[in-house]
Amino acid sequence: MQAIEQVLSFIVEIEKLKDVYRKTKPVGLDRFENSAEHSWHVCLSALMLKEFANEPVNIDRVIKMLLIHDLGEIDAGDTIIYASETPELKDEEAEGVARLLALLPEGQGDEYMQLWYEFEAGETPDARYAKAIDRVPPLLHNLHGKGENHGHSWRTHNISREQVLGLNSRIDKGSSELWQTLKGQLEEAFDSGILNRDAK
Repeated sequence: MQAIEQVLSFIVEIEKLKDVYRKTKPVGLDRFENSAEHSWHVCLSALMLKEFANEPVNIDRVIKMLLIHDLGEIDAGDTIIYASETPELKDEEAEGVARLLALLPEGQGDEYMQLWYEFEAGETPDARYAKAIDRVPPLLHNLHGKGENHGHSWRTHNISREQVLGLNSRIDKGSSELWQTLKGQLEEAFDSGILNRDAK
């Protein structure tokens, strides 16, 4: 029974991810997405796009990575990706994930901690695909936002066309076909002035 109570404590603690707000707004909504919503969205995206992975992937492992990788934001908060990939922040996120997994029965969190590190390293087929898919929802939020939400997070944080294309080109490592499709949509949006128009 103690083991069950430990797992329940973990489940209660990770509820805090619902109160971590990201920098993009869900399509059609005028509020910011929370990190728990992102986890759901990115996992379903990975499931639906798996046939476009460059290499065969174990989708169960991919989904586990995607469910675990943002838990560190409970302690570290969310920072826009274009400014967040610093060793200091990654260390803080790793410590946060380790703290949460330590709530589980002894040894149960070990697999998930290793998956977190595998995702961050991005060197295996599963991790390359997971990191690629993790970039998809924020791009779609910016591309499909209506009115002032069209390109909202890019304009709010003064993100340039070159930054968007440069950082998100990593999608190519996990799915070349997906990146070519998204790159075309991004270039079309840039050409139409998504970053240059004034918010209404």
